[in-house]
Amino acid sequence: MTRPARLRSALLAPSVLGALLLSGCDRFQPPQTGRTYSNPPVITKADGTRVESCADPDILRGPDSNWYLYCTTDPHNSTDRDVGGNLIFHLISMAKSTDLVNWTYVGDAFTAKPSWVKDDAGLWAPEVVRQGDRYLLYYTASDTKAGGSAIGVATGPTPTGPWTDSGAPVVEPQPAPQPGADPNGRRWVFDPEVLTDASGTRWMYYGSYFGGISVRQLSADGLRTDPATQKEVALDNRYEGAQVVRHEGFYYLMASATNCCGGPLTGYSVFVGRSASPTGPFVDKDGVSLLDPRVGGTPVLSMNGNRWVGPGHNVVFQDAAGRDWTAYHAIDRFDPYIDVTRNINKRPMLLDPVDWVDGWPTVRGGAWASDTPQPAPAARPGEKTAPASPVVANDALGERLDAYSDEFTEATLAPRWTWVRPPAEGVAGLESGTFRFDTQSADLFVDSNNASVLTEDAPAGNYAVEVKLNINLPDSGCCFNYSQGGLVVYGDDNRYLKVAVFSNFNTRQIEFAKEVSAAEAPAGYPRYGNTVLASPGRDTWLRVVRRARGNEETYTGYSSRDGVNWTRGGTWTHSLGQAKIGLVSMGGAGFTTRFDYVRVYRLKD
Repeated sequence: MTRPARLRSALLAPSVLGALLLSGCDRFQPPQTGRTYSNPPVITKADGTRVESCADPDILRGPDSNWYLYCTTDPHNSTDRDVGGNLIFHLISMAKSTDLVNWTYVGDAFTAKPSWVKDDAGLWAPEVVRQGDRYLLYYTASDTKAGGSAIGVATGPTPTGPWTDSGAPVVEPQPAPQPGADPNGRRWVFDPEVLTDASGTRWMYYGSYFGGISVRQLSADGLRTDPATQKEVALDNRYEGAQVVRHEGFYYLMASATNCCGGPLTGYSVFVGRSASPTGPFVDKDGVSLLDPRVGGTPVLSMNGNRWVGPGHNVVFQDAAGRDWTAYHAIDRFDPYIDVTRNINKRPMLLDPVDWVDGWPTVRGGAWASDTPQPAPAARPGEKTAPASPVVANDALGERLDAYSDEFTEATLAPRWTWVRPPAEGVAGLESGTFRFDTQSADLFVDSNNASVLTEDAPAGNYAVEVKLNINLPDSGCCFNYSQGGLVVYGDDNRYLKVAVFSNFNTRQIEFAKEVSAAEAPAGYPRYGNTVLASPGRDTWLRVVRRARGNEETYTGYSSRDGVNWTRGGTWTHSLGQAKIGLVSMGGAGFTTRFDYVRVYRLKD
């Protein structure tokens, strides 16, 4: 969905926010049996043009065995304009398909905004469910005439309406749960998701970065929720776009993190926690709660180094053969905008299968978004669906390169280490078998480049670099923005990859970020983008795997809470060439990062 400008300052302020995978996940081609499709599926309009943007998608199978698609408010393409030349923002576009691959646009859910919605508000994140002989279309009203965002609902006799709004919110505007969350003092009541649990009780999940994700019980008619049943299920300043799936005795809460809409530097990604109860607590694969200040979440979908970045805000559904699939939006890094001057991102709907690996969901066995022909889902009874995806293994490390590794056990730094902007005396040094580096009131962010960076040469070719660190941020509390310590693959101050443990308001997270130079960013394009990795611990292990690929490189982020079990995150592409390995500790004074070691490895290809 289109976000208010506040999101960038909250999540993307300065210094904030295998082997198959890293040479391009799509080098593995599943057996091509039966129908195939390629992302993005085609949505055709009556005039022959296409709906090129379908953000926050929702998919429903109708009683006629056709499939129905719903998209957030956006223009369809760059030529979708009125007689005055203004882009047309469609109030929840709808499309229909017989095969889940080829879609036909069939109109908009609303011709005008409901009377209680503010005139300049958006209608976002549709969620359509069937209830008896009628359908309910839930949506986000980004602002209301009473002030603040809310969840609305309309009813209709068919999957495409006609829709009659209920005339009032299902979830009302709410005050912020903590000061400073929103300029208007309001919680972000966004992104409805409806679940029917094993007992038949229906729940609505909603929320976003400012306020977190909550759940409430729905009324029998689906038009109201009970505030007395409200319970928080995911911490604020981390997640939005809830999707909840029942699978083999658990409820899986999937949610998206970071900026949805940063053009070619969008790092939006999907994470998951599970619970035996629809009201939580939801914990990730490492046992960390989505309510923990060191925020839990196991990756389900992130960038993989192909054309697609920012995959997120997903819906999970079963095809006609019972295979789980997910639809989500993403951005083509080579074609990211409908209108760059207005920062309107082009977010087509993508489609890929969900695999369950050791009880946890992942898209395409961990290969994530596809950009080559793939076996199609079963759209009709009796059709074959895509086979189970091969599970993508983490990158395997080869020999350790001692000439580039350092355990920091000597009395002085090895001469191969050099400073970019040496820090003041006493800020950094070897101490008790670690490299101690106090956080600086300095930064590496776009044109604010005054932080010290300790660097060494990187080996030629492909490699992995790993650090173990501890930054003494408090376990909880707000706010220590944006103090951080971590690792960089450093081309120069404006061209680098960074993975760091950082403080973001009341949370502690791992940011995996990319910056490009002004010369590499066309006018109106961003220069800095980030994703996040799994939960940090008090001690955190970080790893970046670098692989050359044509005229660019891929960089994949990993994290661990014990140095043994590693969780793979997203993959950025960059063109850094023979960059250096660096350490940073910055974003605000008052804390200390201690690096136990830097280890560099060859890869087992």
